[in-house]
Amino acid sequence: MSDLTAEARRAIEHECARLIARYANLNDAGRWDEVASLYAADGRMSRPTAPDVWIEGRHAILAAFLARPARTTRHVCSNVVIDVIDADHALGESAMLLFTPDAPPKAGSFHDRFVRTDGGWRFAERRGTLSF
Repeated sequence: MSDLTAEARRAIEHECARLIARYANLNDAGRWDEVASLYAADGRMSRPTAPDVWIEGRHAILAAFLARPARTTRHVCSNVVIDVIDADHALGESAMLLFTPDAPPKAGSFHDRFVRTDGGWRFAERRGTLSF
């Protein structure tokens, strides 16, 4: 465990939790450039529907979002827990509900690795999974 102050630890937890919320809101708004910018340049993601298929690099992540057909979604994220590793790294887990107008809700979770970059906190890795 690092020797961060309680205040510094809370600030990191807040910034990483905020990143999770921004991701959901931007994703639902279809603001793909901004979604991709939440990742480190070499970040990677897997979708909850394909948790073992990685999309690597911010540019590839953007291309994957742009390739999707337009749809209406609402992501609800909760049970957010951030574990600070040190001043530049943290881990996170959150529960997720995905609502679309044409299908039953999907429940799952995200497991995240965060990294501090020159531009602030970003996702180094975001792995989605579905529970049901």
